[in-house]
Parts: sequence; structure tokens; C-alpha cells
Amino acid sequence: MKPLLIDLDGVIKSGNTILPNTKEFLDLLDKYENPKIILSNSTLVTSNEISDFFEKRNISIKIPIITASDASLEYIKGKYKKVAVYAVEKVKTIFSDFLDYKNPEAVLVGDLDKEWNYEIMNEIFRFVRDGKDFIAMQKNRFWNTPEDGILLDAGAFIKGIEYAADKEALLIGKPSSEYFKSALKKINCKAESNFIMIGDDIINDIEGAKKLGAETILIYTGKTKKPITEEQKKFVDYEVNNLSDLCKLLIKIL
Repeated sequence: MKPLLIDLDGVIKSGNTILPNTKEFLDLLDKYENPKIILSNSTLVTSNEISDFFEKRNISIKIPIITASDASLEYIKGKYKKVAVYAVEKVKTIFSDFLDYKNPEAVLVGDLDKEWNYEIMNEIFRFVRDGKDFIAMQKNRFWNTPEDGILLDAGAFIKGIEYAADKEALLIGKPSSEYFKSALKKINCKAESNFIMIGDDIINDIEGAKKLGAETILIYTGKTKKPITEEQKKFVDYEVNNLSDLCKLLIKIL
């Protein structure tokens, strides 16, 4: 049985909106014994908050959830004792045992939402220029919400710091192979498992997973819009328009 890795935003939710047929999709997954996990590149919410979001809308998530911040915490454990973490407060709390802004060994950057400003970017820049390890929870260029449309994501700010400091940040979240491996490990699957990736982002979800040998399903309910290029099609095994079509496909291939 192939493990199923399922992206969160753009597949089963968009911003604060649950996408149509999400409950039917999750109910279908419950019928299969394939190991499965939900992935989120968001560093604005915790795994528990994601579960609570669905519970409040009468949808029970029985599938494990991993976020880029979860994977980042696992990465720094055993590697560092002191880390300067830049993320929203509720996400920073999971790194409470490591926080140090006077003499950190590394700088870990997530998304700060509307808290990004010159002072914060300059502080991160100075740490990086001083030789501290530079780690990015994720490098998404932008994200999409029904409420506010497209919004700049952490990657846009991190890219600017990389340019100024002339140093590339180590990426933990998608499309990093380490993130997919962390997700597989969490559901007790080997890193080299032949898994199925379901996602809406042609770069972070589909291309990233395909480079590890995954079978990929691109869904057009989120970030990626039709038509995709011939080059991008090389990374896509299946295309579906929505969750209803995805359910029909999974019944055929699982």
C-alpha cells in the first residue's frame, strides 16, 4: 500500500474556508488502510490549531498532521541549544526551550504575517552576516485566501535577506526532500517509500515530491491554475479539477 501525503491549503481548505467535498474526501480516505498524513507548509498555525479548525466545523481529522514548524523543531533538536526564532508568537512557543536572541547558534525564520518590518529583517540579516546558521521553515513565494486574495509569504522576505547577506537559507519545508521524509517517518514509513502526493502547488507539492519518486496528483482548487507548461507536466501523473474528481480517481488507483 502506497502512503498518501496530502497537502492542506488549496486542497481541503483555503484560508478560513473548507473546500467543497472535503468531508466526503476524508470519509473516503478512512476506508483505506494506506498510511496517510496531511502536510502544511504554513508557519502561522500549529498542528493542533489545524485540527481544531476542522473540529469547530464538525469535521473530524483522524489523519496525522505535520507542519513546516513541526519539521523545523525536529531538525534543530540535537543540533542546537540556542536559536533565534522569527515566527508568530503561537508558533514560537513550540521552540521555547531554544529561544535566544543574544548569542544564538542559528536563526530560524518562519512567517510573521503582517508583523514583517524593516527592523526585524535587519536583525535577521545581521545574525546571518555574523555567521549564524540560516534556516527557513518554508520559502513559499505567496499564498492565496478567499478573504484577502494573494498575499506575500515568508519566502519573499527570506529571499531578500539571502540576497543581502549573500548566504542561502537551509530549507526545511516543502519542496525540501527532508520534509517529505519527515512526513513519511511520522507515519512509520521509510524515506524511500513509493508514496502518492496530492497537492495544488506545482512547485512545492508536485515537483518536490516527484523528485523523490512519488506518484503525483495535481488538483486545481488552489495555487496552480490551468494551463500548466509542458515542462511542468513532466512532474504530474494525474490532474483533477476538484475533490469530487479526486475521490473518483482514488477509487480507481488505490
